[in-house]
Amino acid sequence: MKQYRRGYTQGVYDMFHIGHLNLLCRAKEQCEYLIVGVNSDRLVEEYKHKKPVIPEEERRQIVEAIKPVDEAVIADTLDKEAQLERLCFDAIFIGDDWKGNPRWLETEKVLAKHGVDVVYLPYTKGVCSTELRFMENRSVGEK
Repeated sequence: MKQYRRGYTQGVYDMFHIGHLNLLCRAKEQCEYLIVGVNSDRLVEEYKHKKPVIPEEERRQIVEAIKPVDEAVIADTLDKEAQLERLCFDAIFIGDDWKGNPRWLETEKVLAKHGVDVVYLPYTKGVCSTELRFMENRSVGEK
């Protein structure tokens, strides 16, 4: 397994769950310093068309308190090249459920020009915030 100096990953991290923790732990195993971008409320509303349950600053604080995380920042863009310019990392970590996705294939090409590797980590099957939110809404409605 290749070791990196500064790693980066980015996500919403709303309703923090074991899949988030697994990704962060696996990323930290491969880098000395792990930076996590927590998507801003505005950004989430813009591309997911829904408002996060937990406000951005609270999500950032939760993520930064997780042991493998060295630094958590609010991310206002999905543009990984812009994040690279801002944060200077040599690897970006993403769940392997995105492998082969056209956006990530393009991201691989763009970041390779800067010597940055895209590292796909095992996705924790069976858990995601969207499903948790759906289950919560459903159980509330059933009461």
